[in-house]
Formats: sequence, C-alpha cells, structure tokens
Amino acid sequence: MRYIKDIKEGDNVSEHYLCASKQILKTRVGKTYYSLLLQDKTGSMDTKIWELSDGIANFEAGDYVKVEGSVVSFQGGLQLNVRRLRKSQTGEVDPKEYVPTVEGDMEQMYQELLGYVDKIGNAHLSQLAKKFFVEDKAFAERFKTHTAAKTMHHNVMGGLLEHTLGILRMCEFLADAYPTVDRDLLFVGALFHDMGKTRELSSFPILEYTDEGQLVGHIVMAVEWIGEKIREIPGFPAPLANLVKHMVLAHHGELEYGSPKKPAVLEAVLLHYADNIDAKVQTFGRILSETDKESNWSYYQKPFESSIRRTRY
Repeated sequence: MRYIKDIKEGDNVSEHYLCASKQILKTRVGKTYYSLLLQDKTGSMDTKIWELSDGIANFEAGDYVKVEGSVVSFQGGLQLNVRRLRKSQTGEVDPKEYVPTVEGDMEQMYQELLGYVDKIGNAHLSQLAKKFFVEDKAFAERFKTHTAAKTMHHNVMGGLLEHTLGILRMCEFLADAYPTVDRDLLFVGALFHDMGKTRELSSFPILEYTDEGQLVGHIVMAVEWIGEKIREIPGFPAPLANLVKHMVLAHHGELEYGSPKKPAVLEAVLLHYADNIDAKVQTFGRILSETDKESNWSYYQKPFESSIRRTRY
C-alpha cells in the first residue's frame, strides 16, 4: 500500500484511501469542483478534483475510494489532484489501514495513566478518578482509543489518551518544581479536562461532532458528568467538588477560547498552560510533517499567526 506519509511532490498516485470529507465548491469563475480530505492510518492529504468528468464516479464522505492522480506543492503543503476516482469494492481494502493511530502502545499508555490515578492521595479525589478510569470499563475503553480533536491536534485513534498522558507528565514536573501546588487537584484536572471529547466527537473512521457535542460541548458535558459521579460518593466536600469542576471549566484559559471561566486557582493556571503546550507542540509537528520535506518553512499557519520553520541548520 502507498501510505500518505510516503507521498512526495511529483508522485503519481494510484491507491485506495478513505474519503474523510467532501465539499462541493466553486471557483471564482463559477466552475464546480470537489475538495476532499483523503486519509489512511499514517495521515491525511488535501485533495482536489478539478475536472468532474466521466472518470469520476459517484461517492460520498465515508466511502473508501480508488484514486488516480498527481501530487503538487500548494501553499507550502502537498495536494493530490485526482484524474480518476471510483468507490472501492468489497475485499479491496482493510479498514485497519485507514485509521490514523498513535505510535505508542495504547495498553501500555493507559497503564501509565492509571499509575497517575494511583498517585492521587486525597481519598475523595482518588475515588472520583477511579469511578471513571478503573470502574467504568466502557468509559475506559472509549477514552483509550478516542481522538482528542477533529482536526487540530492529536486527531488520531488514541490521541485523547496520548494528549492526557502528556499533560499529566508536565503536571507532575510542575508539582515537583512548585511545592505549593496541590498535586492531587492538578492530576485530577489533567485526567478530566478533555474527557467530554468521548461524547462530543464520534469514533473513527469518520470524525464528526455529535448532536450533544454541537449543542452542549465537551467542557459542559464533562462538568455535568463529574457532578453525577460526585453525587455517588458519600461525604464528598462541596468546596472540593467546585474546585474540580473549575479545573475543567477554566482549562482553555480565556473566555474567547471556549472556557466558561478564566483560571482562578494556581492549579487551573498550570493545567491551562500544560494543555496549551502539549497541543501546540503536537500541532507544530503535524504541520511540518505535512509540509514539503525539502522546504524549511511552512505556509502561514493560523494557530501560530505565522509561518513556521523546521529547526534545521
């Protein structure tokens, strides 16, 4: 199989991919064309069908398709221009080849995450964390394999686990560096901050926002979920419950970035920055992986409000 990660400018491609998205657009002169996102387990590729000829069969997003086309460089990235396309037939594709997945072993990663759960010393917070990550087997399995986002960062199977684990590692470092930090509250905030993504986004192979995700959002869903579990724990202190909820409510840091509250306690500030660092580093790497490997610079990137450069000299 010709994996997307191995494709380079000038290549002619004849391969099966999953059509992750399909848009019907028009050029400035009113000519209709298709803009697609094709994916396999190694990544995704911007794809265009400029000529809607007889060589382009009917298909929709979510279909596996056999494409023939050529790869060009466009605005610092690669673009596949398709000449011919048909739907893949039964037996021509193995679905496991088309789901992008974290490089690490998800079982081992989850065991490392459970190690952080075991480090929580506060009895109420420990019980709360275990209600999700140990006792709720369905939640644990979904969390283990879910994506952390639709497009921006960690948008692969196991991405939510990888992102959460990265934040936990940073939080442990920060708690060691600053002894006044409440380590237990910081760990719980890291564990819970994005767990609503398991309900906000559908599962692979096609990532879409659920109705609940569109109408409520992962932050509010997580806070409601935490409240339900807290009510199952006798004697859980109300002030502590409010702090746990605040960690989730404030982790985006700014109201304009979707946080209902701005961080008001030190642990919430640290969680916000740890979350931002992990997301930015992963996004940076993804952009460079999709940029022409011969080029040091990417095209302008909105998340960074700048072009970005490879650290190469």
